Amino acid sequence: MKTFSQIREKLGRMPSGEHVKDYKLSGIPVMIHKEKGRFVVYIDGDRLDAYKNLPQAEKMAKMFVKQYKG
Repeated sequence: MKTFSQIREKLGRMPSGEHVKDYKLSGIPVMIHKEKGRFVVYIDGDRLDAYKNLPQAEKMAKMFVKQYKG
């Protein structure tokens, strides 16, 4: 039986919108895309939230990963 992670990896689609930034925080992949004038943060392939500007999106991604790992 396939796990949820295996199914999600098989899909492997890039989220919609313009790709802005892609990096890793503490070994966890983070992607930022621009959709409809908002910056959307994806952590490990899952959508976190949309923010008004890029610095705020990066800050919130860092905060989430810190709490996730901590």
